[in-house]
Amino acid sequence: MALPRTPSFRLDGKRALVTGGTRGIGLGAAVALAEAGAHVTIAARTASDIETVVSEMAAAGLEAEGVALDITDNRAVKTYVADVEPFDILVNSAGTARHSDFADITPADYQAVMDVNLGATIFVSQAIVSRLIETGKSGSIIHISSQMGHVGGPRRAVYAASKHAVEGLTKAMAIELGPNNIRVNTVCPTFVETELTAKNLSDPDFRSWVLSKIKLGRLGRVEDMMGPIVFLASEASGLVTGTSLLVDGGWTSE
Repeated sequence: MALPRTPSFRLDGKRALVTGGTRGIGLGAAVALAEAGAHVTIAARTASDIETVVSEMAAAGLEAEGVALDITDNRAVKTYVADVEPFDILVNSAGTARHSDFADITPADYQAVMDVNLGATIFVSQAIVSRLIETGKSGSIIHISSQMGHVGGPRRAVYAASKHAVEGLTKAMAIELGPNNIRVNTVCPTFVETELTAKNLSDPDFRSWVLSKIKLGRLGRVEDMMGPIVFLASEASGLVTGTSLLVDGGWTSE
C-alpha cells in the first residue's frame, strides 16, 4: 500500500517578490516566505525602509534583497521585472485607503485608492506573469485583498469597491492563467493591527464595533496572515486557484 504524502510547504529555490514588504502584512509575507526557503525581493518606495528590513532579515538568517520601486509606475515595474530572473511567487501587498462618508468621496480619493489597490495589482501581476509565460514556468500570484472584498462597511465605499474588484480580477486571472499552471488567489484579512489601521482602531467606539463583528473576539495579527500566504505560495495548495482565503475571524460568516 502506497501512503499519500503531504505536499511540501517549503519554497526552497523559489524567487518571491513582495510589494509593500517593509511593514504590516507585506513584512509578514516577506519573512514567512523567506523562512520557508524562498529568496525574497521586497519592493517599496523608500530605500531606507528597505535597507532596514533586509538588514534585519539577514541578521535572522533569511535571504532577502530589496528594490526601491513605485508600483504605480508601470514602465518602471516592467523594466525592473524584465531585467531580473523570473519570480515564481508574487505577493501584491501594497495598498492604501482613504475613508470618508459616501457623500464626501472625491475624485482624488477614488483615483488614489484605485491606482494602488487595483491598478498596481493588475500591472505588477502582468509584468510577473509575462516573464513566467515567456520562460515556461509555473507560479503563484497572491493578492492581499480584504474581508471588505466580500462585505461592505461604513465609510469604506471606495476601499470596498477596490477590494471587490480585486476579487473579480483574481477569478478572471485564474481562468486565463490556469493553462499556464499559474495559480491566482487572495488572502482576505479582517482588521489587523498595523500602522495602516492604528488611527481607526484607536477610536474606542470603532474598535468595539470591529470586535463585535469578529466571532473569535480579537483583532488580527500580522502573524495570522503568514501561514496562509505560505500555503498559497507552496505546492500544498497545488489545486487551489481563483478563490479567497478568508482570514477574518468569522466576520463574513453571517
